[in-house]
Amino acid sequence: MTDRAAASASASSSAAPASPVSDPAAIRAHYGVDGLIEAEAPATPGGLFALWFAQALSATEAGLLHEPNAMVVSTVDEAGRPSSRTVLLKGYDERGFVFFTNYESRKARELAANPNIALLFPWHPMARQVIVTGTAERVAREETVAYFRTRPHGSQLGAWASAQSSVIATRDELDRAYADLEARYPEGEQVPAPPHWGGFRVAPRSVEFWQGRANRLHDRLRYVRTEQDSGTAAPGWTVERLSP
Repeated sequence: MTDRAAASASASSSAAPASPVSDPAAIRAHYGVDGLIEAEAPATPGGLFALWFAQALSATEAGLLHEPNAMVVSTVDEAGRPSSRTVLLKGYDERGFVFFTNYESRKARELAANPNIALLFPWHPMARQVIVTGTAERVAREETVAYFRTRPHGSQLGAWASAQSSVIATRDELDRAYADLEARYPEGEQVPAPPHWGGFRVAPRSVEFWQGRANRLHDRLRYVRTEQDSGTAAPGWTVERLSP
């Protein structure tokens, strides 16, 4: 091919319209008819989350969903600038949602300055999302140690080897740190839980359940925490429907 022909071919290629694969505006997903009905919703968001999480686990076993406990964790720094990353949920109950991290990481430092947080569970194959907003606080040290004991040996060493969110010169630096720890704590030997590593529990103020519906008329039910008038009564929840 001559240089002129090559240039012409290149120009034609660049001028061609984007294919549906590369054009986000051309991507279409069609959602089902199953929806959310207020009258059938549990009294607390924990009840509905437990139901949906069980169904997400079933979808995972069927090969339709990967890592159902993966959630996007969003925090803000002291200047109000947001940051997000994917973290794995490691526990939940009526008190909130628990994850573990390095307390010197960016997310942990931001939570120390501003405990407001948002969680997003993106269960796309099920046309579902769960969005949690609330505040985060550290779990008790005993809870951290108990969970750390359940981690695989390599993950325990990794918690020591990584100064999470800090700048390092090369990958070799990280690998050397891990190798040193592996020599110090061989397989089968107990690894102590790092003092700079532990859990956060997110106490929800609101939990939104999003279900995709046909014609983009999605169902959105949001549980909002309400404080009771009596000082001895436990907080309750109201359920409200949001327009899609």
